[in-house]
Amino acid sequence: MEAIFAWVINNKEWLFSGVGIVLFASLGRAICKRTHASSEQSIRSGDSSNNIQAGRDVNVGMTKKGSDVE
Repeated sequence: MEAIFAWVINNKEWLFSGVGIVLFASLGRAICKRTHASSEQSIRSGDSSNNIQAGRDVNVGMTKKGSDVE
């Protein structure tokens, strides 16, 4: 821990300038992106189509028109 404080003191000029902030922000973003799953979803559909979008598994039961299946 003492070595970290010494490094910060020796490199405080570039660390707290724009270069250091950009580097640490990029590093933090990369770490957070790896640990958190993305929740972004998108769907493309055409005319007269039925679309189902879900975050996990979806089971859809479909029958043919006019069938006697209950």
